[in-house]
Amino acid sequence: MEKTVKLKAEIRQQTGSKDSARLRKQGRIPAIIYGHKQEPTAITLDAHDFVEHLHHGHRLIDVRIDKKPQKAIVKDLQYDHLGKEIIHADLMRVDITETVTVSVPIELKGTAKGAEEGGIIIEHTDHLEVECKVTDIPESIIVSVKNMKVGDSLHASDIQLPDGVKLVSEPAILMVSCSVVIATKTTEELEEETPVTPEVIGEAERAKKEEEPTKE
Repeated sequence: MEKTVKLKAEIRQQTGSKDSARLRKQGRIPAIIYGHKQEPTAITLDAHDFVEHLHHGHRLIDVRIDKKPQKAIVKDLQYDHLGKEIIHADLMRVDITETVTVSVPIELKGTAKGAEEGGIIIEHTDHLEVECKVTDIPESIIVSVKNMKVGDSLHASDIQLPDGVKLVSEPAILMVSCSVVIATKTTEELEEETPVTPEVIGEAERAKKEEEPTKE
């Protein structure tokens, strides 16, 4: 069952990129909360607390705005150009009895049998879109790769989902594969394999004479 996290939010009095940058320097994350036929509200959250709860896989949040709690889920996150720091968050108001569509991260477990054949596991997609009740949102979806051999692959439809969770992503999406990586040859190795064309006797001397200026 999804654990509810309590976070205190502050209403943003100003908006814009300059104000957002100022807030981030103060350890706050600009965000917006919307949904349930209520007006969207621009807010800020404590960056440390918010990120800490995300790292633990928590999605359901009790957002306290002006002493009034509002249940919400993390619907979207925007990162900086390096993809490291969260610069904005979208929160959607929810009711604990309703069903929602969310993106859940994939967590690979086990050592593939194909590793003995020189194969490696390649993760093509690191999340799945699923539908479930707010209280049933999984922190992650565990995918076992221990039985995968070289040439095997897993698609979205092959992933076993927790009870009460329904797949929304396209069933044919490639999730994981086990392949042998062919080593790339260096320039020196390629040069060694390239046959040297034998020089034709007299050809170099003839070419040299053709390059010399003709005396008048």
